[in-house]
Amino acid sequence: MTQDKTNKPRSTGQRPSSGKRDFRKRTAHQTPATPRVLTQPRSGDAHAAPAIVLAAGREKSLQRRHPWIFSGAIARVDGAPGNGQTVAVRGAGGEFLASAAYNAASQISARVWSWREDEAIDAAFFRRKISSALAARNLLALADDSTGMRLIHAESDGLPGLIVDRYGEVLVMQIGSAGAEFWRDTIADILQNLCKTSCIYERSDSDSRGLEGLPERNGVLRGTLPDQAAVVEHGLRFNVDVVAGQKTGFYLDQRDNRKRTETLARDKHVLNCFCYTGGFSLYALRGGAKSVLSIDASAEALRIAEENLSANGLDASKAEWQCDDVFLALRKLRDQGRKFDLIILDPPKFAPTAAFAEKAARGYKDINLLAFKLLNPGGLLATYSCSGGISEELFQKIIAGAALDAGVDAQIVHHLHASADHPVLLSFPEGAYLKGLVLRVAS
Repeated sequence: MTQDKTNKPRSTGQRPSSGKRDFRKRTAHQTPATPRVLTQPRSGDAHAAPAIVLAAGREKSLQRRHPWIFSGAIARVDGAPGNGQTVAVRGAGGEFLASAAYNAASQISARVWSWREDEAIDAAFFRRKISSALAARNLLALADDSTGMRLIHAESDGLPGLIVDRYGEVLVMQIGSAGAEFWRDTIADILQNLCKTSCIYERSDSDSRGLEGLPERNGVLRGTLPDQAAVVEHGLRFNVDVVAGQKTGFYLDQRDNRKRTETLARDKHVLNCFCYTGGFSLYALRGGAKSVLSIDASAEALRIAEENLSANGLDASKAEWQCDDVFLALRKLRDQGRKFDLIILDPPKFAPTAAFAEKAARGYKDINLLAFKLLNPGGLLATYSCSGGISEELFQKIIAGAALDAGVDAQIVHHLHASADHPVLLSFPEGAYLKGLVLRVAS
């Protein structure tokens, strides 16, 4: 039975926060929602089987197996399908191209489930897809070093709009498309059966819900939510707030990059910006950092970060936590003449789509320019972007511009990406949203 605990108090083993808890607002520089201007295809034969027929010449992306079909590519819609319903996708000549979930409310009017005409989209289909995603993680032994993992990575696992993360015995499911919404209960039943989990919690509150014309939803889907969820990663324990935390509660995609930070931080004075609940900070401390200053705009996130520090028995005398807007804090540190040997910049999403790339570029350049000015000669900058609207090439150009304006020469020593439980489908490069660089400033 589905139990919604969104508005019910529960014991978490944590002090209640003051004010509204919203980890998503980690900085005052927030990106507005993408405007939705839809091109409505004309209606076709209402009595025909549900299908969308593409305009001539608009089938090329599907032939390259890209799973999205935009509204402007559709010539007509047959059969009057409802949002989330499976439809056949046909070329202008009537040939079958794919089976997809339809959504008249979105600019992405259809998302492909299957490329095979003989494959039914039913419960058995979803069981095969989910089993395949789980098997891929097992094959790579990704659970050996962590009790937290992304089990399903949406389009890259052939399940558009579906995210499933595991935190020990708790699964967090996030639905961001009408198709996944249509099969929500079926998917939850399959996950419960295959994963033998104590709880499946739904965090369908991402920005993509609004773009899909779907309301936000947050609550228990299956089982009972424990008082405390946590993840143990490379021997470090992190408390995870699956109800109100950023994303689904934790940044699983940065697992490998956090581990690298441990090796980079030895004997260094470290500045961790947008630190959230202290992931990079704890690794730096365990790696032998001389000091770590961690800054985030969320007092609640910093409180949990201090709890994580204490739970892992790390030296609290080397850790300083500062609740502040990072953009303002970096300027204050510059004016104070502070210097660091390693700076970590892991900001929230500045550009959800390419339409916001220009504005986001200014934000990325601003914080990276300030970071370069705060680095000691020979210092390291680990800088990230999780914005899907910023390509890896553009991100590198932005950082190069920041270094030029800061008057420093910098070398790239590492190119960084999401951990292996966040695979990228070759035909869906949009799945490679996280990109990062470690740069060394010349002495």
